[in-house]
Amino acid sequence: MAARIVEPYGDGMTRVWDVDGIVLDTHTDYQHVLIGRTAQGLTLFCDDERQSTEASQLVYHEALMVPPMLLADTVRSVLVIGSSEGVVCQMAVQQGADLVDHVDIDEAAVRACAEHLPYGYTPAELAEAERGTGPVRIHYTDGWNFLSGTDERYDVIVIDLPDENLDPDAQHNRLYGADFLRRCAERLKPGGVVTAQGGCPTLWRNDTLITAWDRFTGLFGTAVYYGSDEHEWAFLSGRPDRIEDPVGKMIDRLPGAGYQPVSIDADALRGGTVPPHSVRVRPSGRPGHAG
Repeated sequence: MAARIVEPYGDGMTRVWDVDGIVLDTHTDYQHVLIGRTAQGLTLFCDDERQSTEASQLVYHEALMVPPMLLADTVRSVLVIGSSEGVVCQMAVQQGADLVDHVDIDEAAVRACAEHLPYGYTPAELAEAERGTGPVRIHYTDGWNFLSGTDERYDVIVIDLPDENLDPDAQHNRLYGADFLRRCAERLKPGGVVTAQGGCPTLWRNDTLITAWDRFTGLFGTAVYYGSDEHEWAFLSGRPDRIEDPVGKMIDRLPGAGYQPVSIDADALRGGTVPPHSVRVRPSGRPGHAG
């Protein structure tokens, strides 16, 4: 079965995906999930928005996960909110984490990813995470509620959700807000880092990125931007304390990291950590906050 998915892309803009074969098309309790074959390989769509593809998922997940793992003093305990595929949890374990709490509200979506996608959890790995017998423990619940109910502290907290949007019924929006970021910061160990998908740096889609950058620079003593040079998304990391030359610290740590990325090297870190001009300097002439 073939289909075409019209993905919202910006004000007055859409992107059309040709899906040559549908592997799964289902409605969970929270969203419409479709997994199908596109020109980029097996592709995950949620509510008609591309979440990951076989061809580009590693670039996306490394851009999300590598900078905070290099910025944190240690990576022994990690909290992941969202990220249904499980790729970032696997990266955290490779980095050296012996505890990864993976929180996702949509159990059906997580299981669909493990069953049908060739990246992330295998069904056996997911079953182990559900039993909690390995380093990864999965919790099918709301991220806000989980954070309120745990006394655990983490070296890295990862927020990997669909893009923040203007839909008043989008329950995930509150997990991008300043209140939730403060609560995440309170659950960090000393030297810990909070990271989140910040939005798209493209000029006609950068409203959420500018908002997210202002939140991070306002809430954290150290804020680091990383815009993937091979994807369309940018990511933000924050430490409550202020450290000198955070990017230099990340570059120094890269050669000895437990997880060795294939799409990020020292030059990528140097270039990708400079926010776009429209984020750093506003049309009014008022500069954005410095990290």
